[in-house]
Amino acid sequence: MAQWCARSGWPVHPLAAGRKTPAANCAGCRDQPHAAADCCCPHEGRWCHGFHAATLNQDVIRRWWGAHPEFGIGVSCGPAGLVVLDIDAHAIQTPARDRLLPGIPIGPEVDLTNLANGFHTLAVLAALRGQDDPADDTGTLRVRTPSGGLHVWYRTTDNRRWLSSVGSGTGRGLAWQVDIRAHGSYIVAPGTATRHGVYTPVGPVRRPAPLPGWLASELDRTGHLPAPHVPAPRPVPPRARQAVLAAGNGPQHTLAAVLAPVEACGRAAEGMGFSEALNRAAYTVGGLVTAGRLPAEEAEQALWQAAVAARPGQETRIESIIRSGLAAGLKKPLHATGSRQ
Repeated sequence: MAQWCARSGWPVHPLAAGRKTPAANCAGCRDQPHAAADCCCPHEGRWCHGFHAATLNQDVIRRWWGAHPEFGIGVSCGPAGLVVLDIDAHAIQTPARDRLLPGIPIGPEVDLTNLANGFHTLAVLAALRGQDDPADDTGTLRVRTPSGGLHVWYRTTDNRRWLSSVGSGTGRGLAWQVDIRAHGSYIVAPGTATRHGVYTPVGPVRRPAPLPGWLASELDRTGHLPAPHVPAPRPVPPRARQAVLAAGNGPQHTLAAVLAPVEACGRAAEGMGFSEALNRAAYTVGGLVTAGRLPAEEAEQALWQAAVAARPGQETRIESIIRSGLAAGLKKPLHATGSRQ
């Protein structure tokens, strides 16, 4: 199945035996944690860092699963051009009406009796838009999950980079108990067996259909596309500059002060000003590096690590923001007096 997925253009990576989580990293990656972008393991044919190591290379795939036939199969959705609706049916308390369909008010006149899971909220969304329920879409690949949920697979037909919304901390979402698997996440391939059961295709269709236009509009509305541009660098306010330059008795203290707003974003939900905080920090780091107050390599590495820790799985976005902010900051040195040369 892994080779079939790869022939379909879907990069694959191993999942731990009997589980739906990626196979463990090598000992070196476990002992010295680092960003996937800085790791040489995937380039050397190892599966470290989950979907970041996903590959279409048939030789690597034969080696991985030949040695470990017990491994499950994960598909990296972004590079595969996939948008998968992950519909859950968890027995949890139903939230307030304003949290069922983000951005769509549901008045008290709508009877929500017995609404209990993602199948219901997705059906309500489709009904409100006058569309067929994707859970009943017999024209695309659908996969029943061991927990009673359903994965509805679609493929993209343009170059838009759809973003994932998995769990409760991304700040974007299509519907309650409906996650979106796209760039920044993976999906379990049909046929994968876990201790709870097998991911089983529903019906005869084994290929994803094009993403319906109305669903694309809903995903756009609910924040599943990246911002159209990276925020332009802004000058460091005098108060912030003074705090940075007086932050302690050496580069480590200064760097800690610069990175504090970025690290704070990691303790808050998506959408809490992360892009601006990271852009400001990168601009400031660039200014301090070019003024000789911070070592370039150490500062840039610390900036990257803080950003990835705050927003894991968003490495592409992070790289773009850091590159832009640093480039601007390197042109305007920040000196201890607050003046620029």
